[in-house]
Amino acid sequence: MLAVHARSLGRALAGAPWAQQAGGLAGVLAERGLARDPVYTAAFPSSSGSSNRAAHSSRRPEVHSTTVLCVRKDGQVVLVADGQVTMGGTVVKPNVRKTRKIGEHVIGGFAGATADALTLFERLESKLEEHSWQLTRACIELGKMWRMDKYLRKLDAALVVADQHTSLQITGNGDVLEPHDGVIAIGSGSPYALSAARALIDMPGMDAAAVAKKAMRIASDACIYTNDNYTSLQIDSEGKIQEIDINTVGGAGGGGAGSKA
Repeated sequence: MLAVHARSLGRALAGAPWAQQAGGLAGVLAERGLARDPVYTAAFPSSSGSSNRAAHSSRRPEVHSTTVLCVRKDGQVVLVADGQVTMGGTVVKPNVRKTRKIGEHVIGGFAGATADALTLFERLESKLEEHSWQLTRACIELGKMWRMDKYLRKLDAALVVADQHTSLQITGNGDVLEPHDGVIAIGSGSPYALSAARALIDMPGMDAAAVAKKAMRIASDACIYTNDNYTSLQIDSEGKIQEIDINTVGGAGGGGAGSKA
């Protein structure tokens, strides 16, 4: 009998304008001291819980277990990533390659699920070919596809891509972001790497490779999901892509040391 009365009261309260101002039924119950009454809460459970669950289920998972950093300075672009893969509290692999060359003019790095990222890189390469290797246009098209496609929007990764002129970050939310200062970082260690790189970017005697090396070492020391087994790619002032050993670079002009064609 009480439950029937509660349901009737609930319908009446839900239709009242002041009930909406009070924050819905949950607010009405709280005002009347009935929020914890099992009869009323069973009769009309709070809608806020279901909305919170829906919001949580639609929220893209936070990307963990890596650090990827891209630094642009004085016509040089360096992309560096660590090699650690973490599953829970266990390091399952220390030397995964998270950077790659895309065609002859573009480099990219990823954080998140490897298979998902490789799928996205394949789609990006097809978009680059479709749009005459215009990086910004291709990334915008990928961002639209990633957000709207029923299959792609389930992919859990974040990408950083760069060519001789532009550096961009792409996310599954449809964001295509270009940094104002030439520095991008993604992954669990990105706050440390980004802060360090921005602090060092104006230092005299440090080129892009030296800035990236120091910033990644700081991130590796601070983030438990990031190791110091780095892979890195460089675009020089002529647009040529090289693989470099970031551990061997020095100060200005140091990016050429240990480089591979």
